[in-house]
Amino acid sequence: MENHRNISEFVLLGLSYGQKMQIFCFVFFLFCYAALLGGNILIIISVQFSPLLNQPMYYFLVHLSSIDIFYTSTVTPKLIADLLVEKKTISYGNCMFQVFVLHFFGGIEIFILTAMAYDRYVAICKPLHYMLIMNRTKCNLLVLATWVGGVAHAFPLFSIVFSLPFCDVNEIDHFFCDVFPLIDIACTDTFIDGVLVITFSGLVISGTFVALLISYGVILFTLRHQSAEGRQKALSTCGTHITVVTLWFVPAIFIYLRPPTTFPEDKIFSLFYTIVAPMFNPLIYSLRNQEMKNTMRKVWCQTFLLKGIHN
Repeated sequence: MENHRNISEFVLLGLSYGQKMQIFCFVFFLFCYAALLGGNILIIISVQFSPLLNQPMYYFLVHLSSIDIFYTSTVTPKLIADLLVEKKTISYGNCMFQVFVLHFFGGIEIFILTAMAYDRYVAICKPLHYMLIMNRTKCNLLVLATWVGGVAHAFPLFSIVFSLPFCDVNEIDHFFCDVFPLIDIACTDTFIDGVLVITFSGLVISGTFVALLISYGVILFTLRHQSAEGRQKALSTCGTHITVVTLWFVPAIFIYLRPPTTFPEDKIFSLFYTIVAPMFNPLIYSLRNQEMKNTMRKVWCQTFLLKGIHN
């Protein structure tokens, strides 16, 4: 703890040093964040005020949209604000808090995507028992399990970073506090810490990704026996999920399933799973889903119609 007191704040080097590029990034990420908030809030409200909430897939989608907002909000507002200042700093306490919250909500997101894949597996492979298996109690337990999984994922990583001693170097070559950039500047031998991070984070992410790919492979194999119409609808839904999973997992695997070193490309890959993928989730789930588009149209048309009648 004595070494911790030598560092009261960290300096984030951010994405770019050029002023014109920082202005461009400010406008771009502000737009991305506004689109993310607007799209996810639109999905949450649309599903909440429609019968779709009774369907497990959309019940999980509401939770995914909520987590996307919390998850991205741990990084993006700070990133946007830092693009307007020359020196980008974050206190030691806020840095540790950011590490825990980022991996907490990131862990929940991993497990919610897994729950959604399980829901699609049951719907397609066991359609006659779908409502019996995916009842509301089961869905609630799965959501609770995702939160427990988020804590189990985040706490070991937080413990590793919190135990690191920091001496003279306080510059983090990143736009937010993350495990490997902090390990990189610690003034101690961090080989064991790097191995533990790969164990707790990299293997969890890659293992979950492989399990998801296998589940979707089983689903696609099962679709051979369905009608053309049913196959097309199922493929559309599964295609949506696979797109979201790929956008999120592939960059995360690149970052966390390797020795604890940092590369300039890490910042670009980090943008994908912290901002880009959560921003595209609402577009992917709404534009590729006719049922979702019809629901959003119906809910918001009724809202504006009632408002017009009231006025």
